[in-house]
Amino acid sequence: MPATRTSRSEVLHHLEGFLSKNLDGFLKKVEDSWQPADFLPDARLDTFFDEVKQLREKAKNLSYDLLAVLIGDTITEEALPNYEAWFYQLDDLSRDRHSPWSQWIRGWTAEENRHGDLLNRYLYLSGRVDMREMEASTQYLINDGFDLGTAHDPYRAFVYTSYQEQATNISHRRVGQLARLAGDDGLSKICGMIAGDENRHARVYKSFVEKIFEVDPSEMMLAFEDMMRKKIVMPAHYMRELGIEMGKTFGHFTDAAQRIGVYTSADYTDILDSLLADWKIAHLTGLTAAADKARDYLMALPNRLRRVADRMPVPRLEYRFKWID
Repeated sequence: MPATRTSRSEVLHHLEGFLSKNLDGFLKKVEDSWQPADFLPDARLDTFFDEVKQLREKAKNLSYDLLAVLIGDTITEEALPNYEAWFYQLDDLSRDRHSPWSQWIRGWTAEENRHGDLLNRYLYLSGRVDMREMEASTQYLINDGFDLGTAHDPYRAFVYTSYQEQATNISHRRVGQLARLAGDDGLSKICGMIAGDENRHARVYKSFVEKIFEVDPSEMMLAFEDMMRKKIVMPAHYMRELGIEMGKTFGHFTDAAQRIGVYTSADYTDILDSLLADWKIAHLTGLTAAADKARDYLMALPNRLRRVADRMPVPRLEYRFKWID
């Protein structure tokens, strides 16, 4: 199906059949889904206080940086209402609430919503977090809003979510691994379940882009290039603490993540490599001259990013978050 720059709507309509056919595999039924209560002490039981005590004892072994990263991840997950609202601003994705696109957006949001709920309750029970400070950061993140550079373009949005979901999968999975090494097997299981969701969601969003490349390769390539030139900015970029300017808290958060290897500049580049391979960027044909030039930029970008990353020192622990007493 040929497509032009003005045919985003036509392409999305074309993809509805693919999405409708695969929706049951992309999303899990509520009846078959895990819930936050599955992983935490049950307040109805007489064993509740003993289980909370055990949780708190294990949480004491989490390092400062690991706890800071876990809090930042939680704040990001809890800002989920922003993400659904952002998707509903995209052209032609939600005009019909019964359409496959609307069903996907709601289902994805509902699955993601459990992540913040679960992590928030864990942190509350751990006794290691100033919950009011953390809650203020969550309110800031939702209240301030964010601009991810996608405008109202679904092509750019799908590049962003393909990238972001892989990044969150990596972050949650590694936090879980470090938690296990620290002796907190409960937190490790929590993070593993969340990472599994993120990995599945990443595969879905990547499949959307793959399908768009089949019918509108040049415009999809230009959208991919544009997002990479802007850089993929995580939603947590706008995170802040009470009394702290927007952006500064995120810098300290990423420093902590890099110090313990949860998410680094190398991971950012590795994700790009995986997208280039999964979308078969090097082998696409039928591109316009502009799209072919965009492809050249994208193929050369990983090596450029690695050269920059190699010169970056590991940041030292010099900042204390208000979230942690």
